[in-house]
Amino acid sequence: MPLNSLITCLWFDGNAEEAANHYVSIFSNSKITGIKKYPAAGSEIHKRKPGTVMTVTFELNGHRFVGLNGGPAYKLSPAISFQVECEDQAEIDYYWEKLGEGGDEEAKRCGWLADKFGVSWQIVPKALPKILTDDDKEKAGKGMVAMLGMKKIEIDGLQ
Repeated sequence: MPLNSLITCLWFDGNAEEAANHYVSIFSNSKITGIKKYPAAGSEIHKRKPGTVMTVTFELNGHRFVGLNGGPAYKLSPAISFQVECEDQAEIDYYWEKLGEGGDEEAKRCGWLADKFGVSWQIVPKALPKILTDDDKEKAGKGMVAMLGMKKIEIDGLQ
């Protein structure tokens, strides 16, 4: 069976619209595509105030997302992260600053961060896989050791 589309759904506890607006402000070619409100019907089950935001659909550089205000039942985890491949150090610095602002300082390591909404991101250079799997095993090993000691990845420090 062909796959028509793949959409990422992020579970939030009441701040899906704020998160979507934050992400859209950071990534180019991005937009909010829709907002749906909780209906009165089913409120005895969903326990949400009718008229409050249920879902926010948005696109980040062509990738589609749904932000769901599902409540406190589920928490976001670093077991799932979004990898932002950057062309150069300036891009790494930009995304690290914008996504990391207000986030969990303890989660910052090896290019990973958790933003202020709890979503995990990997801010990495496009060249990272090549650096870490270089045919020169000594060079690859030095790149790995260097990366493991970093919070934000510094490209010059990997080579």
